[in-house]
Amino acid sequence: MTAILIIGAGRSTPSLIQYLLQQAPVLDLKLTVADMNLELAQEKTGGNPYATAIAFDITNDTQRRELIQTHDLVISMLPAHMHTQVAKDCVHFGKHMATASYVSKDMQALHDDAVQKGLLLLNECGLDPGIDHASAMQVIDAIKAQGGQITSFKSYCGGLVAPESNDNPWGYKFSWNPRNVVLAGQSTAQYLNNGELTFIPYNRLFLQTETIVTDTHGAFDAYANRDSLSYQSIYGLEGISTLLRGTLRQKGYCKAWHVLVALGLTDDTFVIRHTDRLTYAQLVAAFLPHKTGAVKADLKHWLGQLWDGEIEHQFDYLELLTNKPIRLKEGTPAQLLQALLEEKWLLKEGDKDMIVMQHQFAYRLDGKDQQLSSSLVVIGDNEEHTAMAKTVGLPLAITVKLFLEKRFTLSGVQIPVKPEIYTPLLSELATQGIVFTEKNH
Repeated sequence: MTAILIIGAGRSTPSLIQYLLQQAPVLDLKLTVADMNLELAQEKTGGNPYATAIAFDITNDTQRRELIQTHDLVISMLPAHMHTQVAKDCVHFGKHMATASYVSKDMQALHDDAVQKGLLLLNECGLDPGIDHASAMQVIDAIKAQGGQITSFKSYCGGLVAPESNDNPWGYKFSWNPRNVVLAGQSTAQYLNNGELTFIPYNRLFLQTETIVTDTHGAFDAYANRDSLSYQSIYGLEGISTLLRGTLRQKGYCKAWHVLVALGLTDDTFVIRHTDRLTYAQLVAAFLPHKTGAVKADLKHWLGQLWDGEIEHQFDYLELLTNKPIRLKEGTPAQLLQALLEEKWLLKEGDKDMIVMQHQFAYRLDGKDQQLSSSLVVIGDNEEHTAMAKTVGLPLAITVKLFLEKRFTLSGVQIPVKPEIYTPLLSELATQGIVFTEKNH
């Protein structure tokens, strides 16, 4: 029997847990799903005989170490900054580990020790990062195998709301961690554009956008991700002139989000006290340099030509400029904004989310310049079994299964960019309806 510990039972775990439970009788698996909220863990396991739900506090060192010691492989679905301690314990006790999060410096520092012990520390094996790596590398390797030279690579992904559930002027609802959405983009974006190193600081990120057009779902705003440059060597794209990874939002979202950034409402560096005595209009007014008592007029005056009817409609929908009371007793501006957005951008019963991903390749083959796009659209089933949960959880679960089946035997810190991982992973994802469509341009 292989004992698997899953730490965290949040929004991204339903498909992960369901898939592993389906594999449990075949691979002789026993799952432990651990979460601070016992009811949440029990809900995800559903009384399945191959799973046990337990209450778990990641900060309880004794409990964490005892749990890790009694399992063979740990899947961490915790917030990214919490992975490192779990990984250190896994290496110390000789256990494999898997996450969907980016490889941190602290995680990478464990590589040599993990290799020496023959342990896998699998990272970046969700949607973005994860499916994006696997699908991009499959095309990159195929072009290179034909003798082609890639000159430009752009990759975009967005967790969005499905058209049939898009009923607010922002075109957005939460299908993953709201805090990550509110704090998105606060690191300067870095990428290559026509051979030139390019930086976009946070205060310009949501204005300096591109429009990405899909064949089936129209046009989207796209803003640059944090650090595209680090993937140049990982993808084997030395010498490439353009390299950009970006995030997709519905048209009009980025311009309005820029206003929230410019106001200071996404600031997470200081706490405002006694906010339950304030309205959201008073909060906005506190950030404005010009005050007449009419907060909407003052905001218009401050923004000048940037203000338009679309932004006004978006702000009216959020009730940001009204006497709507703030419920939190205290919080950072970002936390106060998040509390409002969680109410306004909630996936309601029956709502569906949508994942859109598009890779754009330019390459030279046999003396000719060619272009290729590879696109993915996934629609969720409902507000619980979302496209986000499916595309984050399934690649992680499938890759863990492939490892347990000894389909690959890599050790140390790994991400799904090698053919022994991405080929069977993409093949099985296709059986789950996660299929890329390629098009020559």
